[in-house]
Amino acid sequence: MRLFRALISVLLAFVILIGFTPSALAFCGFYVAKADSKLYNKASQVVIARKDNRTVLTMANDYQGDVKDFAMVVPVPTVLKEQQVIVAKPKIIERLDAFSAPRLVEYFDEDPCASVMYDRALESRAMPSAPTANQPIKRSSSSLGVTVEAQFNVGEYDIVILSAKESTGLERWLRGNGYKIPRGAKQLLNPYIRQQMKFFVAKVNLEKFDKKGYQKLRPLQISYESPKFMLPIRLGMVNSTSEQDLIAYILSPKGQAELTNYRTAKIPSNVNIPVYVKEEFGDFYKSMFQTSYTKEDKKVAFLEYAWDMGNCDPCSADPLNREELKDAGVFWLDDNSSNEIAPPGFRRPPSSNVFVTRLHVRYTRDKFPEDLMFQETSNRDNFQGRYVLQHAFTGKADCNAGRQYKRTLRKRLETEAQTLAKLTNWNIQDIRQKMKLDGEASISLWQSFLSWFGI
Repeated sequence: MRLFRALISVLLAFVILIGFTPSALAFCGFYVAKADSKLYNKASQVVIARKDNRTVLTMANDYQGDVKDFAMVVPVPTVLKEQQVIVAKPKIIERLDAFSAPRLVEYFDEDPCASVMYDRALESRAMPSAPTANQPIKRSSSSLGVTVEAQFNVGEYDIVILSAKESTGLERWLRGNGYKIPRGAKQLLNPYIRQQMKFFVAKVNLEKFDKKGYQKLRPLQISYESPKFMLPIRLGMVNSTSEQDLIAYILSPKGQAELTNYRTAKIPSNVNIPVYVKEEFGDFYKSMFQTSYTKEDKKVAFLEYAWDMGNCDPCSADPLNREELKDAGVFWLDDNSSNEIAPPGFRRPPSSNVFVTRLHVRYTRDKFPEDLMFQETSNRDNFQGRYVLQHAFTGKADCNAGRQYKRTLRKRLETEAQTLAKLTNWNIQDIRQKMKLDGEASISLWQSFLSWFGI
């Protein structure tokens, strides 16, 4: 595995079919599946909590090789002190992933012959929009132009903060101090040196790692003050020959975050797809993402989720509580600088000023030659990757409305098939066949459907 992979390496309610059209759905439904980061074997995850010029960056370490060979090199804008670096709780990234993951929801058509008055009452409901322990670090080398600005231990990691005058010297220094970095790093180190950035360098302290009995490397979390709102990804592409996935969870008190040097596009969402996809949701989402990625010329960041942390609809996981948000780096929960005056006795929910943006970037060196540059916006519009299974009503429907429902069902099912084919590039004939043969429920549905038309 490439050594820089660890660098930067988402309710139950009733649904009434109004006017017997597939778009007439109440927003809540059965949540049945989510497309979390586990779908991707090589997905790196980062959490960025940002307010004003302060950033707290949490980096998940998914390194799979021998921990003695692990090396993390992260360009940072300032020299970090020991109190600015901690080992984060691994579960916090899993919680954010589960909360913001694209989701599959399930609805069931009501009896079209049920009370028309009840249907009309609901019609107005709208959808929401480092060195080993026994090896001392060489403090500096004038011949290499490298200076050790700080050195300390955090948990199972040995941390060094470096500055450098040129990339050749930095590469030699890293190799000379036991950091197994890949060949070709020198070329990608140069731009950061020109910007006078520092280098956060970590490796595993084997003695502490073995003593604690850890099975996996825990995330590292760093905090710093800088006007730069960016994420360095270029070092993660050293010697890379394949596409890499990055999922970034950006937490802000202001609103949605977006890229400034690449376009941000919404992942296709709020579409009805055939019910058999319930058993193939992972394959569906991966195919749909790849199709969208190719259509956008492979150089766009996809928005998969944007919502206030205080609520969700439907929820794929509970919102993070106050302590979990603090673990994720949210440092402004106790900030009383808001100009809003709360009424007597009112307690503002602790997460009401934490907006979550989930961006999914699939990148290569040729399509993403620059590091990711972000900006906060005041846009607090809700968005989620959401895919709908709408089960047909299979009971008797011997009324005018029921007969109208039956006439529109064939068109609706065909539309679902064509939508699925367009989103995934799957063969339309295979989709139609699966819609007929997928499980007993589907067979029963189709038998009822065929009998309605006397086939």
